[in-house]
Amino acid sequence: MGLTLLARQSPLASTHEQLQILEGSPCQPFETRLSEAGLHPLRATGITVLQINVGKLCNQTCRHCHVDAGPDRQEIMTRATAELCIRALAMTEIPTVDITGGAPELNPNFRWLVEQAKALGRHVMDRCNLSVLLLPSQIDLADFLAQHRVEVIASLPYYRAAQTDAQRGEGVFEKSIQALQLLNRVGYGQEGTGLLLNLVYNPVGAFLPPKQETIEAQFRRELAGRYGITFNRLYTITNMPISRFLEFLLERGNYEEYMERLANAFNPAAAAGVMCRYTLSVGWDGTLYDCDFNQMLDLPVHRGAPRHIREFEPAFLHRRRIVTGNHCYGCTAGAGSSCSGAVT
Repeated sequence: MGLTLLARQSPLASTHEQLQILEGSPCQPFETRLSEAGLHPLRATGITVLQINVGKLCNQTCRHCHVDAGPDRQEIMTRATAELCIRALAMTEIPTVDITGGAPELNPNFRWLVEQAKALGRHVMDRCNLSVLLLPSQIDLADFLAQHRVEVIASLPYYRAAQTDAQRGEGVFEKSIQALQLLNRVGYGQEGTGLLLNLVYNPVGAFLPPKQETIEAQFRRELAGRYGITFNRLYTITNMPISRFLEFLLERGNYEEYMERLANAFNPAAAAGVMCRYTLSVGWDGTLYDCDFNQMLDLPVHRGAPRHIREFEPAFLHRRRIVTGNHCYGCTAGAGSSCSGAVT
């Protein structure tokens, strides 16, 4: 309790402090729940997704952002590290490259990464905040993405302005709608084009997302009816109790209640299918992690596995032990949460 009260008095200073708070949660330790489900220690089942976080630079500052991204962040992946990512990819048959940030498109090597991954015959996903498409420096971005048949996974907290702007900033909803309409015009989300436009929904508050199929139907109806927007799928993602969202929970006095809510909703089936079991995450500096959330808590892959992309060795990574902690309740609650939405 003392740690929690201390954290409420000021913003979180470090990932170490966040880990202390998470470890002091009132809920049962996550590893204990894994053991009860027969899943401890959790291990990777292979690598089918190489997720590359190209940095924390972003044109938005969202209150739920687990990356703590923003316009003032200086952490940006260099060309040398990007080249190491492509070299590692070429050593494998990993089918999917998931490029994220920040706003990944603001990294000067983003388009090079897309081109190189596509040249290797891999499927490429871009985790897009939508408003970046309207920046003067990105005027041709939508056309570039369509030309290279990049799957766009776009964040949109809600289909109404009030909820979206509350989470992402004043005026972001209007820009997001304009960006979605732009993507529709170049073929995204349109039947027969093969250009995938998938949306991501995060709850605006300290609660679990609703059933994915239900909220997807609502978004489809409202966006089409109000703005003529079409899309392929909608993914629900649980807000992780780290970084800015953890600060939000502590400031509102909802932290312990939220952690108990996540823990009480622990689903062994979701735990068995979590994304870290088939994903390898590369940080902006080349450090290797089991997932993007572990990356933001400075929890690299387990000792004994290569810890930097320059040391990439598939044989030692495919069956690695996954590093877990109480934040992992966020991915295993209810229907589960992953970069591709609900797990079960």
